[in-house]
Amino acid sequence: MAEPSPLAARGAGRLLAHFWMVLGVIVVAFPVYYVFVASTHSVQTILRPPLPLLPGPEAARNYSDAFSGGISRIGGVSLWRLLANTTIVAMGIALGKIAISMASAYAIVFFRFPLRMACFWLIFITLMLPVEVRIQPTYKVMVDLGLIDTYPGLILPLIASATATLLFRQFFMTIPDELLEAARVDGAGPWRFFKDILWPLSLTNVAAIFVIQFIYGWTQYLWPLLVTNSNEMNTIVIALKKMISFADADTPWNLVMVTSVLAILPPILVVVLMQRWFVKGLVETEK
Repeated sequence: MAEPSPLAARGAGRLLAHFWMVLGVIVVAFPVYYVFVASTHSVQTILRPPLPLLPGPEAARNYSDAFSGGISRIGGVSLWRLLANTTIVAMGIALGKIAISMASAYAIVFFRFPLRMACFWLIFITLMLPVEVRIQPTYKVMVDLGLIDTYPGLILPLIASATATLLFRQFFMTIPDELLEAARVDGAGPWRFFKDILWPLSLTNVAAIFVIQFIYGWTQYLWPLLVTNSNEMNTIVIALKKMISFADADTPWNLVMVTSVLAILPPILVVVLMQRWFVKGLVETEK
């Protein structure tokens, strides 16, 4: 019996790889599509299974009610306000983590001072102390500073990142000493070296960390739940939880699904728009 040619085997392997890829996309994307379909139907249709697999006629009404009419179960707050709150928090956390982590990694790698490595390991050890562990003292500090129901109260406790500090440190350590010496010969001080040389070289790393931390900030649940009392300061994840009642009949499922779609959409857009920089920042080791 003749053996299959290498070309045929390669074609079969490629076909199988594409099959598993398409299957994986379907498994991952179908729940998101199903939520979108549910957001275009009435509450009665959603509560009467099975839910149709095609979009319904209520899309314009559902989205208009969510944006303009407000959501009654959370005090009539509109989706515009929820999205604005969540965007401010996510951007603040992402940019704050990048700024603090980059500055600390820069100091650890390029400056010589006593207990330099001890400081780094103290930062690294905080990886074992998630927000849940230090939640009580952090909340007490926010209360004492009067930062409950404020954007600083939502953002400041979450902007320290040992992971980002480690990633920036590892990248900075790949910068050749000759580049630093050349900058010194040209009369560049620490700030100019950082601004003109280190920052441009770090853009792909910054982009990768921004994507990760933006999604981290966007999906925060526990800390915003504790530090906000007013519905006006809720993030979209907290609003979703408040919209759901124990009784299905009391839950505006059409608005819940609209809110879910809009909670999913911004992180997806960030990943899609920045995926080239994101992948490059994760895999590139030589600049």
